[in-house]
Amino acid sequence: MSERVVADGERRRRRPTKRGTVLSEELIVETALRLIGEHGAAALTVRRLGTALGADPSALYRYFHDTDDLLLAVADELIGRTLRSWRPTGEWRADLRSLGLRIHADYQAHPQAALLTCTRVTGRVNEMRSVEMILGILRGAGFPDAEAVRIYHVFVDQALSFAALDAAVLTLPTRSRAQEERAWREKYARLPARSHPHVAATAPTLVAEMGRSAYPAALEMMLAAAAARLGHVRA
Repeated sequence: MSERVVADGERRRRRPTKRGTVLSEELIVETALRLIGEHGAAALTVRRLGTALGADPSALYRYFHDTDDLLLAVADELIGRTLRSWRPTGEWRADLRSLGLRIHADYQAHPQAALLTCTRVTGRVNEMRSVEMILGILRGAGFPDAEAVRIYHVFVDQALSFAALDAAVLTLPTRSRAQEERAWREKYARLPARSHPHVAATAPTLVAEMGRSAYPAALEMMLAAAAARLGHVRA
């Protein structure tokens, strides 16, 4: 999509497509998310989206200024899905743990979209809700404002960084993924103790650990550090 601005009133008007489907922002975002999962970044063209929606490509400009505007809407939809499926308990550490794992899982369910959206700031309603909610959890736990913002920053960037890293693994060709898995079993696990004593001593654990995401462990380390910091503040 090229830059093309349409008045808000025109953008929000719902119109039926050639197939009789009524276009809406929600339908376009859902279709874009599906196409990204099938084709990656190449899906974000007005021609491909128009074909999938059965609509004239120019109709998309009534809802989004360009493909970047649409991508931000997709990013915000992923955040919204996490918020709609997550339930707080009122205990800050348990809530951040479950929220972080939910964020990671939701992005892993859409790895192609994760690669395109994890680095973006949407400035949209769901992202704003998430920022308000996480800061509320931290301030409610007793963290001073500066500490709450710092921990929020670390928490979100850690979750999104691992989401992007693990999504990149999921989008590797099947042959490449299998080759990397074999490398730990067939190369590292067979290194001699004479030349690589530490690898040889930890080989079984190393092979098992490197076959899964490090995010849950990293999240626990971050939460433990935050809890220690809160204890220091309270003391």
